[in-house]
This record gives sequence, C-alpha cells and structure tokens, in this order.
Amino acid sequence: MKKTYIIIFSIILLLAILFIMSYDLFYSNKNTPNKYEYNLKNLKKVDSLLICYNELNIIKPDMKLLSGIFIDDNDNIYLCGQNKLSIYDNKLTKLKDFSFNGKAICLSVSKTGNIFLGMRKHIEILDTSGNLIKKWKPINKTAFITSIVIRDSMVFVADAGNKIVHCFDQNGKFIRYIGKKNKEKKIKGFFIPSPYFDMQNGRNGELWVVDPGRHTFIAFNQKGDIISSWKKSSMQLDGFSGCCNPSNFALLSDGSFVTSEKGIERVKIHNQSGEFKCVVAPPNYFEKGTKGIDIAVNSKDQIFITDTKKNIVRIFAKK
Repeated sequence: MKKTYIIIFSIILLLAILFIMSYDLFYSNKNTPNKYEYNLKNLKKVDSLLICYNELNIIKPDMKLLSGIFIDDNDNIYLCGQNKLSIYDNKLTKLKDFSFNGKAICLSVSKTGNIFLGMRKHIEILDTSGNLIKKWKPINKTAFITSIVIRDSMVFVADAGNKIVHCFDQNGKFIRYIGKKNKEKKIKGFFIPSPYFDMQNGRNGELWVVDPGRHTFIAFNQKGDIISSWKKSSMQLDGFSGCCNPSNFALLSDGSFVTSEKGIERVKIHNQSGEFKCVVAPPNYFEKGTKGIDIAVNSKDQIFITDTKKNIVRIFAKK
C-alpha cells in the first residue's frame, strides 16, 4: 500500500511540474522584457554629430551576388560577383563587362592590369580584355579565399578556411605562410569563426591583416614578422563585438582604417592606433542582416562600399 502511495505522489508531482512548464511556455507574458538580453536597438543608435561622411552616389551593377570591389591607381572601379566582372571609370561610366564561370568572392589588380579573382578555392587571372591567362590549382578542399593583395611580385591570399595567409609569386608558386602560429615569434595564429578575413597593403610596405575573432588588426612585414597591432573589443561604437568583426576594411591616405561590421551593420573610421574617429554609414543605412560589406577607397579618399542586400555600390565623401 505504501508503495502505491509513493507512485501516486510521484505521478502527481510530475504532472504539476509539466503544468508549470507548460504555463510558463504558453501563457506567461511574452511582452515581459528579458533583463539578461543586451539591447541591440540602443547599440544601433548613432548621434548624427558622429557621422562625418555624406552619401554621394550609387552604382547599380548588372550582376548577381555582388561580393568584391577594388579601385586601381587610376580610380577605375572593379566589381565582381556571380559569373561576372564589371569595370567603371572614375566618372562611374561602365567601361567593360567580362564573364566567367562561378562566383568570384574577391579580387585585386596588378600594376600591369591583370585581374586576380578569388574563386573560393583557387585563383583565376584575366588580362585587360577579360581573357583567362591562368587558373591556379586549388589550395585544398578546406580553402575559402576572402581577400587578395598584390605587392610587387608577390600575391597574398587570405584563406578563411585554413585560417592563414598564403604568399605566392605571380605565377602561383608558394613562397611562405603569413600569420602561422609561432610561439617564438609570439604569433598566435588567426581566430576566424566565419568566412570574413580581410587584408590590405599598408603605406610603409607592411601587410595589414584583420584577426576578426579577436577584433584585432596585425601588421606583418613581407617575411611574416609582426611589426605592429591594435585591438578594440567593445559592444559600444568605439570598438568591435561579436564572433568575427570587423568583417572588411580599407585604408585612407592618412593610414586611418575604414571598417565594416556584421551583426551591427555599420561602417566607421578608426585612426592608425585604433582610436574611434567617426561614422561613415550607421546601422539604419542598411537592411537588417546585411553581411560582407566590402570596402575600397579612391585617390580622393572617397569610400566605396558594397551593399550586398541591395546589390549596389554606395559612394561616400567626407562632409
């Protein structure tokens, strides 16, 4: 008899627990704010006095999945996406369209005018007429190419899949790794949780690479030694937050960094040491979920950004 009472009590207790859980799930006040939830709406608000650029113009490229932008020394604008490359002059007049197979994620242009396309696992090189000069062999099955930088005879390839920067000559011959973990040189290796991994040529021959998982910028010399770095982790406007920010960046003529972010969609400027300067495009300029905002800067320090949700290029100039 005692055993029967214990079983009945246990059943009643279980039903009570299930009732409480169901009530909490289905009937509790869903409008009650979660005191543990960080309010992103407040983080997305930007004082208009902090916005230092005006939007001048836009480019509407006739291509799908706009992904990459590059501006050469003559201020010609190169855009890539799905199966297509478009070139515009400094007056935004389209000069050329080239077709190819696949999606180009990023691109760069050599001093001779050869166009290097990052096709996720391999590089393809086109001449000034759009003819395929060479197709490099795939890096490996894990590769995810996100940025290409050309300096002199060397081609640097940021690979988010393998979390490393490869250095090749312009024929595709491997030279060295940049950023490989090395305790003696105090190189931690890159922390890249998602495929956002950008780099740029510095003004003094250095290669600036963003370590997005650590919200850090690192400058390497051509041998792969670290010569400078700065970090700014913060949920506020003056820093970077989330798993992998900044997602992309470019450099102004004075060495300042133009950065883009995902999660809190925005473009802003930090000085050479990482201190926040001002905002180019606040979050309310973008549709929610905009990612992969690539950036390029022309000789006038005008800022060109790819708005991947709207599939356009937006052009900003200093106020």
